[in-house]
Amino acid sequence: MTFKQLEALYWIAKLGGFAQAANQLHTSQSAVSKRVHELELLFDTELFDRTQRTARLTEKGEEMFVLAARLLEQRDAAVEQFSKPGVVERRLRIGVTELTAMTWLPRLVGLIQRHYPKVILEPDVDDSLQLRDKLLADELDLVIVPDTFADSRMQSKSIGKVQSAWMCKPGVVAAAGTVRLHELARHRMLVQGSNSGTGRAYDAWMKDQGVQPSDTIVVSNLVALTGLTVSGLGVSYLPRQCLDPLVSAGMLAVIEVMPALPAVHYVAMNKGEHRSALTSSIVMLAQECCDFTRMFQAQADEEHDKKREEERKQ
Repeated sequence: MTFKQLEALYWIAKLGGFAQAANQLHTSQSAVSKRVHELELLFDTELFDRTQRTARLTEKGEEMFVLAARLLEQRDAAVEQFSKPGVVERRLRIGVTELTAMTWLPRLVGLIQRHYPKVILEPDVDDSLQLRDKLLADELDLVIVPDTFADSRMQSKSIGKVQSAWMCKPGVVAAAGTVRLHELARHRMLVQGSNSGTGRAYDAWMKDQGVQPSDTIVVSNLVALTGLTVSGLGVSYLPRQCLDPLVSAGMLAVIEVMPALPAVHYVAMNKGEHRSALTSSIVMLAQECCDFTRMFQAQADEEHDKKREEERKQ
């Protein structure tokens, strides 16, 4: 029994077909079929039900699938543990929210490419709920999202936090000094909705404060949300520091509100049974470079990262 044979069975069952598995394994469909046939001959048992039009496992095939998943995971863990970081070869499917993509994701990509040059990154930018579902469906290896999805099937590590503020186009809220939250709620509010981790966190927080806005527009895209706020269509909670340039340019005004918005904490999440030395290292890199205060951090921070790395070694 070989790992290639186990990979063929695993990906056929996982992706639902021989052609999909061949594409995943970068080989031909006939090669995938040959590997499965060899496995069936070895154990003298059918692993797929040929009477079905789709690739459906037999009862013994189901048992073999569970075994294959476990053995392949142990193989990958062994390779990562005993290989130097620079020679680890695998795909890493990482999901992030729009805010992470707009701020420190370029910096994280740079660090991963430096430490693991042979790792192929497959990023996915989506809302928090979709990323959580993709992680649970094994479509992603790691997601970085607001800490609003407690689930015993997943383990999480704290990454950082975002401080938001209420903002609007200058003049939309004509009030000097501090505004009470229930007074602000009389204005139209532009919110991120329940698919967003930040939206879920602030919706729950406002309910705890006894505030239920009567006029809201749900905007799932952060860039669109910022644009609509700049346009004067309402007030919104937006990441405070990274939007300082728009505040300085007079395009946005910060509203002082009591009580103030709490910070939103971000975590890196992966499925509990998919422990990986590589994933753990990527989480540590994310903790090191997480910074929601500035847009598109990348090459400008490279020397700073190298200096910190040298200081840590000393």
